[in-house]
Amino acid sequence: MSLFLSSFINKIDVKGRVSVPAQFRAAVNNDEFAGVVLYRQYAPNCIGGVSMARMEQIANNADTHGTNSKTDALFAEARQMAFDITGRIIIPKDLLKHAGIKDKAIFVGRGNSFQIWNPETFQKTLKLNKEQNNNIC
Repeated sequence: MSLFLSSFINKIDVKGRVSVPAQFRAAVNNDEFAGVVLYRQYAPNCIGGVSMARMEQIANNADTHGTNSKTDALFAEARQMAFDITGRIIIPKDLLKHAGIKDKAIFVGRGNSFQIWNPETFQKTLKLNKEQNNNIC
């Protein structure tokens, strides 16, 4: 399984279509499902994303260790989003609203997963986190 690395800002059209960064598409290239899985993330309000292979790993782990409310919520809200021929997905309107995303989105790699944010919100959160980390001695 490849990793999701780096950050990329892409435009979203009026239908909610956005091009998934080529590096992120390459990270799921070997999966049987040609797309990604999206879900709501809370605190911070953004959209989480993983490959189908990662979802299968989470499911297998849940089967072995029992489910919990966090895993149950993940599977209940997960949406399979297939790539179109140009590498775009349609982000559902309720997820866009949840994350406050309008015309641009930033894809942020997190290793085995990624997040999709409103770029301005992400920059503010990143700045706040840096300031808080600088105050710790």
